[in-house]
Amino acid sequence: MANHTMVKDFVLRGFSHLREFQVLLFLFILLVYMLIMLGNLSIITITYLDSRLHSPMYFFLCNFSLMELLVTSTVVPRMLVDLLSTHKTISLAECLTQSFFYFSLGSTDFLILTAMAFDRYVAICRPLHYPTIMSSQVCVRLVVACWVVGFFCIISPTIQKSRLWFCGPNVIDHFFCDSAPLLKLSCSETHHIEHMDFFLSLLFVLTTMLLILISYILIVASVLRSPSSSGRHKAFSTCASHLTVVVLGYGSAIFIYVRPGKGHSTDLDKVVALMTSVVTPFLNPFIFTFRNEKVKEVIEDIVKKILSRDSGAFR
Repeated sequence: MANHTMVKDFVLRGFSHLREFQVLLFLFILLVYMLIMLGNLSIITITYLDSRLHSPMYFFLCNFSLMELLVTSTVVPRMLVDLLSTHKTISLAECLTQSFFYFSLGSTDFLILTAMAFDRYVAICRPLHYPTIMSSQVCVRLVVACWVVGFFCIISPTIQKSRLWFCGPNVIDHFFCDSAPLLKLSCSETHHIEHMDFFLSLLFVLTTMLLILISYILIVASVLRSPSSSGRHKAFSTCASHLTVVVLGYGSAIFIYVRPGKGHSTDLDKVVALMTSVVTPFLNPFIFTFRNEKVKEVIEDIVKKILSRDSGAFR
């Protein structure tokens, strides 16, 4: 390695090939990012303020919305800067920091989705024991465990990536420091890290998806045994929004991280990653709002209070 010049800075190629659409893409992503912030912060705020939403289901939803905000914020602000900048350089330390938070927060996201599925299983399949099993202490411990496991498991591969040698080229074919495009540029042996990344992808994506699938199989079996059609409809409606988010989130994650030949970044990979980090967090607040009767009821009450207060002020 002594005969090589070590690379300390990288260039995020991003969407540089779309030169004539850079400004338009910037405005679109900026608008979507602002809506993501507004939508998820609204869910967190109304969950905190309204006592009708002080239950385990909405506690997990509040934490999931926080995760969506943080995951998006690790990628989008940097991408917006690069879209209007001619110098898209990022240091190795900044690159690894972004990668660490993106994957640790993303891993925590999957774990919280699993906790939400477990909550729905207990609520529907064991309703009499629900207050005991899903007590406030249990819910807090579950969320803390999701955070700790999600962050702890990404520490080792991040440390190993910091010890790699990079001797050129230095162009990362992505809009953020994704693991596979970064490892592709290393002139060190990376097979061990690639295997570790793949193992963690299996652990956090396929294992949690399997647990969610088992939860929903048990839920469907329990609901179908219910003699009340209204009870079946209510049970399915409470799970519909969560299941929709699961399909959106896991579909893109499996395509990018749990498939052979993922070391070669393509334009399609970047589009799917954009779906994961921008489009899905944008859709999630609407999915949970429009498919949840209680959340819609709370929002309608808040709007009515604001309108009545404003009309009273004009009198």
